[in-house]
Amino acid sequence: MVMEVEKEKEEVMVTPGEVLGYSSTLIPGKGAYLHNKTIHASLTGRRVIIPPSDSPHQKRSIVEVTGHKGHGAVPEPGSIVIARVTKVMAKMASADIMCVGTKSVKEKFSGVIRKYVDRQQDVRATEIDKVDMHLSFRNGDIVKAFVLSLGDARAYYLSTAKNELGVVSAESIGGATMVPISYTEMQCPLTGQIEQRKVAKV
Repeated sequence: MVMEVEKEKEEVMVTPGEVLGYSSTLIPGKGAYLHNKTIHASLTGRRVIIPPSDSPHQKRSIVEVTGHKGHGAVPEPGSIVIARVTKVMAKMASADIMCVGTKSVKEKFSGVIRKYVDRQQDVRATEIDKVDMHLSFRNGDIVKAFVLSLGDARAYYLSTAKNELGVVSAESIGGATMVPISYTEMQCPLTGQIEQRKVAKV
């Protein structure tokens, strides 16, 4: 254990998603999270190993990530985030995460809402076979989503499958902020035109 602590003096820099260790020997602390017995970094910074305390209950060291500069909120599995949709494709929508809970992020975090995942639905909970990504989201939409996990290529997997999740703000084709009129429709207050969306329940 002493050797492990000594080694950390070399200042190991890590980035989000990077493997920090395993739950068999370490406990995740600040800036770290556990997924499938593997501990990952949730922010960019320096890896720190804290030896076990004198308590008989704590036999493993704690691994933390200390931000190399002041950092804002960081998305973690289980978080509720606010994100702006940047690209909509047939099977997924990409988004930039802006807030975690009520706190804004300072680093760039990307998210992906997928159409189908192992017969699970990340867009909505009902009529999942009828989901059309282009009728659920549009570029520029602001969505409220649940963080499922840190996915591939450093993008978080997001879900809007619950009623309270989905589009919370959207501009109409005419440039006005639309008003939700159902779980699947929003209306332009200027033209009265109705557009399809996966609307979050207010």
